[in-house]
Amino acid sequence: MKEKIVILGAGESGRGTAVLAKKEGFEVFVSDQGSISLSTKQMFDRLEVEWEENQHTLSKMSNANYIMKSPGIPSDTALLQSLQEQKIPLISEIEFASRFTNATLIGITGSNGKTTTAMMTYQILKNAGYDVALAGNIGNSFAQEVAENDCQYFVLEISSFQLDNIVNFTPHIGVITNITPDHLDRYNHDFIQYLKSKLKITENQTERDFLLFNAMDDQLKEAIQKIDTQATIHPFGIKKNHAIATYEEDDHIVIQTQKNKTMINTMEFPLKGRHNLLNAMAASTVAHLLDISKETIRESLLNFKGAPHRLEPVLKIQNIRYINDSKATNVNSVYFALESMSTPTVWIVGGVDKGNDYEILYPLVREKVKAIICLGVDNNKIIDAFQPITDIMVETQSMKEAVRVAHKIAEKNETVLLSPACASFDLFKNYEDRGNQFKQAVKEL
Repeated sequence: MKEKIVILGAGESGRGTAVLAKKEGFEVFVSDQGSISLSTKQMFDRLEVEWEENQHTLSKMSNANYIMKSPGIPSDTALLQSLQEQKIPLISEIEFASRFTNATLIGITGSNGKTTTAMMTYQILKNAGYDVALAGNIGNSFAQEVAENDCQYFVLEISSFQLDNIVNFTPHIGVITNITPDHLDRYNHDFIQYLKSKLKITENQTERDFLLFNAMDDQLKEAIQKIDTQATIHPFGIKKNHAIATYEEDDHIVIQTQKNKTMINTMEFPLKGRHNLLNAMAASTVAHLLDISKETIRESLLNFKGAPHRLEPVLKIQNIRYINDSKATNVNSVYFALESMSTPTVWIVGGVDKGNDYEILYPLVREKVKAIICLGVDNNKIIDAFQPITDIMVETQSMKEAVRVAHKIAEKNETVLLSPACASFDLFKNYEDRGNQFKQAVKEL
């Protein structure tokens, strides 16, 4: 008799899981509380996958062997509680996909920098000739890649939501780029819960595996010291007294392992900023642990273009620079963005607040921000936080309006920065849509 999997949510991870489950001989039922796109319905029909939209029918789920929930669905919904009372195992898409591949997995998580680090790592492995795919929170879902293109290596960008429901998922190399308060609305506004979620990346690792972490992040460093992991722990960022570490010394990234020491020249490295150097350290260390030469690592870093919507230069108009940092959906990302600004800045901020504490931005806003343009349905929290320290604050309701107002305020040799610190779902489909609308509005000036 076929095993049955119920998939909650028909987004990227839901579609990928349906494709893989069908290929592996499961009976598949997909249920989405919202509407399902026409192309997805057509795909489900082609695969002979049963689906429903705009509802969840509990009676159609009770006989399932597994429930796979999309990362966007909170775990405390009434439906999930009912299913768990029936003792049906709840798993994430990365858990399901990992059961059908023998590939070497590189899992990259963290509050910020995980996309850039994953892209850098993928580029180095690809340039070294490895059979590798980039998946997870970036590109296709892991499940879809396993179904359609089972490579020898997977570089996975992984969110805390995806880690929440793993059972046996094990990356050979796990990377934690940093931990800052983010998504706290999903973790009962408890930073410790969120931190524990990120640390699940190492819970199944063995002594053959590696855990890389940013040693410049004090809270993360303290948490790593307390965990019980069998993996080889490899800090990056600062040397301190570690026999194993990756750090910067005289314009070089130095990677020191149990076996050897390698130095990679970072002169002419195109991505500026301390955060990008940390991303490069993490990616270089992964590559070095996989026996990739320092020449290939350096060449890949020199040619790396950066992630779209992450401090992405758009245009220079009348000597005003426009920068798209739409992917900055939390305060820490904005901190890095403002820190890298070298001219007076008109800052476009706002969206769906995820429990932000803006206090760490105050010194940078005082020093660098000329005006704040609020772009969101509810801007009260931002106004309360920054009105006492900002001369100019304007509320706007659309990207076009925000860009037009910013253009009027900014003067020659200044910068207009979209770096929202918030999720995008009040006015946009996602952060890509927000960033693309920003770029389009700038081009129309």
